[in-house]
Amino acid sequence: MNFDRIVSGVLDSPLGKTVAAKAGLPAATELRRGAAMPAGPVVLATVNTAGSAIPDALGSLGIDPQPALVDTPDARTTDADGRQRPPAYPGRIGAIVLDATAAARVGDLEQVRAVLRPAVKALEPSGRVLIVAGDPATASEVETAAVRQALDGIMRSVGKELRHGATCNLIQVADATTAADLAPVLRFALSGRSAYVNGQPFVLAPPVEPVETSEGLYKLDQQRSAGVDPREGRIVVVTGAARGIGAAIARRFAADGDRVVVIDVPVAGQALAEVANEIHGTALQLDITAPDAGQRIARHVVERYGPDARVGALVHCAGILRDKMLVNLDEQRWGAVLEVNLAAQFRINDVLLAPGQPGGIADGGRIVAIASTSGWAGNKGQTNYAASKAGVMGMVRALSARLADRGIVVNGVAPGFIETDMTASIPVIDREIFRRSSSLLQGGRPVDVAEAIVFLADPATPMNGQVLRVCGQLIVGR
Repeated sequence: MNFDRIVSGVLDSPLGKTVAAKAGLPAATELRRGAAMPAGPVVLATVNTAGSAIPDALGSLGIDPQPALVDTPDARTTDADGRQRPPAYPGRIGAIVLDATAAARVGDLEQVRAVLRPAVKALEPSGRVLIVAGDPATASEVETAAVRQALDGIMRSVGKELRHGATCNLIQVADATTAADLAPVLRFALSGRSAYVNGQPFVLAPPVEPVETSEGLYKLDQQRSAGVDPREGRIVVVTGAARGIGAAIARRFAADGDRVVVIDVPVAGQALAEVANEIHGTALQLDITAPDAGQRIARHVVERYGPDARVGALVHCAGILRDKMLVNLDEQRWGAVLEVNLAAQFRINDVLLAPGQPGGIADGGRIVAIASTSGWAGNKGQTNYAASKAGVMGMVRALSARLADRGIVVNGVAPGFIETDMTASIPVIDREIFRRSSSLLQGGRPVDVAEAIVFLADPATPMNGQVLRVCGQLIVGR
């Protein structure tokens, strides 16, 4: 047995956990995952009691929110020793949703403190704090923009203070956001599907406007009003799907009823076939760096699903590592990472996004690309990898603007430390450091990334040009 396995076994054993606790290292909490909503009540608080779409959005999810307690001098109790205590909930609460859409003055932030103080103490394990606010970029006054940005700072700080798997996130709404737009975001953020998303902003985009294109008139609202499910029979293409995060993504889409095309290199053909068989999808053995990769994907879609088939969602997950300090990094290692992780995506997009392309991306489709926290903050020995993943983020933002007139939405996901076969090769002490570098004191799972991607690929999700971090609020980057 090697040293890593010995140390890993010790750390995970009851004795190891006891030693870690005595050393002052808090234990990680098993996170609530999947579709499960909070067990305890959801409480709703407002700043300036302004009306918004939040109550209707919660109601559409079957949630009847309770009023939040407010920490004011009159509401406090005094202990026998003379210390004042904030008001206390009678039991654990599942979540607090704070409507701060009307926050416009610095003094309004006191109301935020007053409702969060008692709520944070009462949160159940894997509880949720959600702050809903306006986007600072759309504020008409300087002070309003400053207050909205201050809420971002509050959210990130609270996320680092929470314990027992609880998370805090910020939802920045657009001026025209409706209850129907907000509901899927609240569902994701309150449910266990957002287990490893903490201290992050969800920036909502304005509604998609109807346009006339080669694929016909596209508007999600019209599809809904006509009773058409835009996901029914949808074809989803996932690259890098033979194992790890890519396989988890494919499984998650299939669980929702999507028809999934899984793609990976020929050397991974056996594992790829097993994933395809498991999810009743189709497999394409393909090196995505091949000059004709885009054409081969389109041809596969047509051959398997018919001449009129179009891709409803494309997930760029394929990626490689060739880590070396820059002084030891040759052109082969540099070029290989940038080619697989970035340049290949451009060529595939160019083919699949061509208007009217058989087997290409349909108008109203979704593209989700995998970035990384290394792209935000950089990482020692990963200059090539960080460059490729930062490039993915740039691609997401630029491409989303260029495809808006076709109703095609482009977003990204930036994972942090995710427990995979790849990270299992990291020395165990380093792995433990990485795990405890997040506010949740643990690494994520491939399914955590998959949940975020399925959320962003949902036609009902009103986000565009965003990169959502799935990192447990890793200390690196923003």
